[in-house]
Amino acid sequence: MNTGEPNLDLFPEREEAEWRVLRMQKKLHRWATEDPDRRFDDLANLVYDPAFLVVAWHRVRGNKGARTAGVDGVTPRGVGWAVTDLLAGVREDLKAGRFTPLPVRQKTIPKAAGKVRSLGIPTARDRVVQAALKLVLEPVFEADFKPCSYGFRPRRRAQDAIAEIHYLASPTRNYEWVFEADIKACFDEIDHTALMGRVRRRVGDKRVLGWVKAFLRAGVLTEDGLNRETITGTPQGGILSPLLANIALSVLDEHFAAKWEALGPEWTRAKHRRAGGAVMKLVRYADDFVVLIHGQRADAEALWDEVGAVLAPMGLRLSTEKTRICHIDEGFDFLGWRIQRRAWRSRTGKKAIYTYPSKKSLASIIGKVRMLTRRATHRTLADLLRRLNPTLRGWCTYFRHGVSSRTFGYLDHFAFWRVVGWLRKRHLGLNMHTLVRRYLPGWHIRAGGIDMFRANAVAIERYRYRGTKIPTPWSSATKPEPVPAA
Repeated sequence: MNTGEPNLDLFPEREEAEWRVLRMQKKLHRWATEDPDRRFDDLANLVYDPAFLVVAWHRVRGNKGARTAGVDGVTPRGVGWAVTDLLAGVREDLKAGRFTPLPVRQKTIPKAAGKVRSLGIPTARDRVVQAALKLVLEPVFEADFKPCSYGFRPRRRAQDAIAEIHYLASPTRNYEWVFEADIKACFDEIDHTALMGRVRRRVGDKRVLGWVKAFLRAGVLTEDGLNRETITGTPQGGILSPLLANIALSVLDEHFAAKWEALGPEWTRAKHRRAGGAVMKLVRYADDFVVLIHGQRADAEALWDEVGAVLAPMGLRLSTEKTRICHIDEGFDFLGWRIQRRAWRSRTGKKAIYTYPSKKSLASIIGKVRMLTRRATHRTLADLLRRLNPTLRGWCTYFRHGVSSRTFGYLDHFAFWRVVGWLRKRHLGLNMHTLVRRYLPGWHIRAGGIDMFRANAVAIERYRYRGTKIPTPWSSATKPEPVPAA
């Protein structure tokens, strides 16, 4: 039976490959952590190591976009029997210096306000090489990334960013002013020369540098069938792109970390605050970030020029339309959440930080429910529930750590009656009493052994702020993987 697993002696089984890769990644991370100035000169042999290629292949094949083809028309899910030949061919081309990535296939998807986002879809072969490069480079650069960065990093998530904002804005820290920033076309405008300069700080292997640069300059096949050069940016949709974007945007993290350290130890910073000096903390999730300020509005206003000057060498700039300054009492939206300080005891006037789904996020899920419950969308109620339940569950899981109970109740009421409306349209000859008796016994929606997911039943749980104690997969605190049996 074909399982899609590499079957040559050259390529290990998946479990053994993952163990070997993790063991090597731990060494890379430890070496990078112990010596911040170390440049790694011999990484190419790891990129085309059979174990790294096997792990890279399984990550590519298990990715959500595994059914999407690049310019060659081949999808990772469709490789089948040829997976061993694919990996062997990639390995030989990398070793011989013959590997050249193909242009990415452009795919545009709609955004809010009628705008579109352009994705670049690499070929299956190029995705495997990108995944292998990421396996090698990520442990090295994770040693340098600052704790304030949360996007596209292992074991970090958006909830950690929201928890840090909640922590900083709450008493007694009281960071009250917010510089809410947006970088204009971040992934499209990153300067290649500046980005490669930052990569070279850690990587001295010319072959690895050449492969990274080749992916940056691979070009784009547009939806109109035209070949376009890529002289700036890293295409969204590539496996390596989030890591490269974090390397570029870490200039912000380093800038604000240096400002924080320049204020001295904790007692000196507290003295600086009491004297009326400004103290700032950055919270970044990929290209979305906010700067929280304990100071005056003028301190926040000064960040326009300061942040612009930090981003300029990377070829990036702030969006004047989406960047703004606000007070925490006014509130702001970040990563789908609404964050605002409000009074929680009317008699005492005490205030607390509230985090709950933003109006835009609620409108988005309502729109998805409305689309899924259109009359002609599904043949049976069971089909509808198979599509609707994961959508509701995923949205509620993301927002269950906030003050979301009332929002979940509203969403549940809307989704329930949309399904009831779908049933009424499917059975026009039935009155409501008969419809309830046949399809909604006890006003409970169930079909084909599937119960409708009820948003109002989701338990609200406070997310624990982890601060700087978030472990990496390669830290010494990580439980060691068992050695595979011989």
